[in-house]
Amino acid sequence: MTYSSETAGAAAAHTEKEVLLNEMFIQIGVIQKKFQSEGEDDEKRWMMAQTSDAKVIEILKEATVIMLHVIEAVGEMQPVNGIAISKHFGIPKGSISKITRRLVEQEVMRSEYLPDNKKEVWFSLTPLGQSIYEIHKQLHSHIERNVRKFLGKYNEEQLKFLVQCMKDTSEVSWVEDPADETEQQEESSKEATVMSDMWMLLQQLDDRKLKKAKELIQVAFFD
Repeated sequence: MTYSSETAGAAAAHTEKEVLLNEMFIQIGVIQKKFQSEGEDDEKRWMMAQTSDAKVIEILKEATVIMLHVIEAVGEMQPVNGIAISKHFGIPKGSISKITRRLVEQEVMRSEYLPDNKKEVWFSLTPLGQSIYEIHKQLHSHIERNVRKFLGKYNEEQLKFLVQCMKDTSEVSWVEDPADETEQQEESSKEATVMSDMWMLLQQLDDRKLKKAKELIQVAFFD
């Protein structure tokens, strides 16, 4: 059996796509390992290197990611209550209560009641907490500069593709089975066949019958 150049080209393209897909899976694994090895500890070390305040360094050594995020939320919205922090992160209020209580004990945050409401607690940062908040902001700016520098090597079309890829990734589930591709193809084929049959029938009509067919279609589907 001989293959046409078109068939051979399609086979080569399919093979190349499979190679690229396999390479992407390999690189995703490499990125996951990189993020695992260069994670929370590296960020803490960077922040601790930005200050000589022993108390700030002590707090940073013990701080978890969520603790730093709570400090960030309070710094941005202060004074703020636990409900607002909980909604901001989508974390149960009970968990936020434990974290804020610990941060108050460490003198990172202060809690207070409104004069007309002795039940609801509001939080704001102490000078110690404000120092940690500012260092954390510096970390975000430092990371953003590095990301921008890294992405700067790509042209506009490549960046558009990356943005679209990220959007698509955020909307897809890797757990649920995707729609059956064969079923979709069969449905498209049926639609194409119906359209082809209709076109052939219309070609067989003379002007008078074609005008009548148009009137019938108008009445049946559009009026």
